Amino acid sequence: MSNFRVNENTDPAALVVTTPIYYINGEPHIGHAYASIAADIIVRFKRLDGCEVHFSTGTDEHGIKVARSAQAANADSYEFCNIMSGTFQNMNKAINLSEHDFIRTTEERHKKSATAFWKLLEKDIYKNTYAGWYSVRDEEYVPESEIVDGKAPSGAPVEWVEEDSYFFRLSSYQERLLRYYEENPDFIAPPARKNEVVSFVRNGLKDLSISRSKFTWGIPVPDAAPHVMYVWVDALTNYITSLGFPENKDNVSAMMRNCIHIVGKEILRFHAVYWPAFLMSAGISLPKRIFAHGWWTHDGQKMSKSLGNVVNPFDTIKNYGLDQLRYFLFREVHFGEDGDFSEKALQDRTSYDLANDIGNLVQRVLAFIQKLGGFLTINYDFTPSEKILFDNARELVGKMRTKIDKQDLHGALDTVWSLIAESNKFVNDMKPWVLVNTDTLRLNAILTVLCESIKAIAFGISPFMPDTASKIFGFINTRGEAFIELENNFTDQKFPVPIPLFPKEK
Repeated sequence: MSNFRVNENTDPAALVVTTPIYYINGEPHIGHAYASIAADIIVRFKRLDGCEVHFSTGTDEHGIKVARSAQAANADSYEFCNIMSGTFQNMNKAINLSEHDFIRTTEERHKKSATAFWKLLEKDIYKNTYAGWYSVRDEEYVPESEIVDGKAPSGAPVEWVEEDSYFFRLSSYQERLLRYYEENPDFIAPPARKNEVVSFVRNGLKDLSISRSKFTWGIPVPDAAPHVMYVWVDALTNYITSLGFPENKDNVSAMMRNCIHIVGKEILRFHAVYWPAFLMSAGISLPKRIFAHGWWTHDGQKMSKSLGNVVNPFDTIKNYGLDQLRYFLFREVHFGEDGDFSEKALQDRTSYDLANDIGNLVQRVLAFIQKLGGFLTINYDFTPSEKILFDNARELVGKMRTKIDKQDLHGALDTVWSLIAESNKFVNDMKPWVLVNTDTLRLNAILTVLCESIKAIAFGISPFMPDTASKIFGFINTRGEAFIELENNFTDQKFPVPIPLFPKEK
């Protein structure tokens, strides 16, 4: 974890990337890992590209669902939160997350932030009585028009709730939100998700109940006991808490303009409708983009505890390897679409893409250098075909940058694998094993350009597979700390003996 912290001196142009903060009524699963790794890939790429980045994640610990889960576990609510939040912190370590801040909504700094944020909204808050359907599992009020057979659109059961409540005038922000979506076409991605949000808002917004008074596990509404904040008001505020709100509000607002929220599509409405309206009311800038990823099934079936087919990230990493999982999740499916998780597909990707494609390329090139005593006389006097590979290697990061900036993580990996394929073909075409006895000058040029390509490939995979990239950097005597290193030419040097990156099982 980086020591970077947001303070009054932090550059407001710094990129901010967030995961959802995860609801702690259950153990972490592959969907949680997926969102966090996606954010981590973006963060690692931008850091290598010389950007200052603040990366936050955490746990959402209030609400009736948590209180009931704690009760079912015969535990105090706060102690239950400590245990469950710990499992998500363990997941972060297991997936090699590089977050700057892990925020818990039970922390005092967050309670202070949420209270200050509520006060900024008060001009749009009024008291009334709420009577309607509520999904405890989703922590969401459900319009009667969306209820089918007593269930919310998510399939969760709903229950009738009647209580005094504070309401936020969401309806008054309908036209303003629609205008913002139109003027900022990249605010919600991918486009299909944006269309869903716009359609929802155009159908009419009703004022939103934002407090509960029949349970106590939440942040108290200022000067309004026994009301506690609706969990989504509390949860969404975490993003500005992590940026130092309520202190330095102007700086927080400036940083929000360069913020990317990575969320699951099931919580897009909260982030693309409620959150922007809250921020507009509070006078704080809206985020740069909200990107909603898809869901994973398992071998063609929806994951569920009852079916026993929920993919456990800890077990998957133990059985198949961390970098293998990180690669698979973003190579198998276009980010933003739904995908199917299959152990067979993960094994195939490891065997073919990782062991055969990249592993074989690195091993055969560096092993050949070892046949020359491990010492390479660097030669940049390239032929036209060698210059093409060299130029493509130097251009890799630029091509990836346009993909990463659109959160096209699958496309970024495609770009890397195109260079891998080109490099493997180059080895086959140039036949260095023939040149060793006929033209050592040309051989050194061929091995030089291949080392340049391997260096670029290592930088390209580094955000996705940091441990594997680190091994490759070690093989080619490269620090691997910034993309600017790609501009450094190799010098005559000794190369260490490589070991297989993805050894095949015997």
